[in-house]
Amino acid sequence: MLCFMPGVAFIPALLVCWSSAAFIISYMIAVLGGHVEPLVPYISDTGTKPPESGIFGFMINISAFLGAATMYIRYLIIEKQNESSHFMNPSCNLITLCIGLLGCIGMGIVANFQELSVPSVHDGGALVAFGSGVVYITLQSVISFKSCPQWNSHCTCYIRIAISIVSCIAVIPMIACASLISITKIDWIPGEKDYTYHFVSAICEWTVAFSFIIFFLTFIRDFQGVTLRISTEMHEDF
Repeated sequence: MLCFMPGVAFIPALLVCWSSAAFIISYMIAVLGGHVEPLVPYISDTGTKPPESGIFGFMINISAFLGAATMYIRYLIIEKQNESSHFMNPSCNLITLCIGLLGCIGMGIVANFQELSVPSVHDGGALVAFGSGVVYITLQSVISFKSCPQWNSHCTCYIRIAISIVSCIAVIPMIACASLISITKIDWIPGEKDYTYHFVSAICEWTVAFSFIIFFLTFIRDFQGVTLRISTEMHEDF
């Protein structure tokens, strides 16, 4: 079905589908294997023990690559639009891209350095991924408003800013509560020490993660009028 999407819309669509599958498949295998409790584990908890750890690492690495590809094409689209409309400083577009790519690097760190093996590196990668991701979608929301109504509908802008606000609100307690947890473990039991911090932080983590997915879903329409030639020259059919 993705192959029949016009332009390069299949790239953000594949990113959305693949990332959702990565989270859901790892979660199901971890829960069915008895490695985590079914009630809101951390996303990383569902990819810590084999066999789900291999699946999680592989799929998140692919998600990071697809995310980087989506962000780069989005950068090219905005660059092309800005050439004719001059609605923003080109350096802002480049900075937004760099922040997004930094988030993808963070995803790669999370995928390749598991939580219980090297927790400091894993947590650092997660902080970079989520922090950069929230900043990236917030900046993209601002860019959308600047290019509205010529290149984006008001509805799309409002949806993007709403998702950004939810992410900004959720990422604060996610980080704050995680920093208050005194032990590193994946088999949490309700009522034990630090469980409340874990529970709140995990809910916020899932909220931010799926906010990213929904945000990239809004890119599909923008990508439908774009084709990439073999010579790497971009052509837009607006």
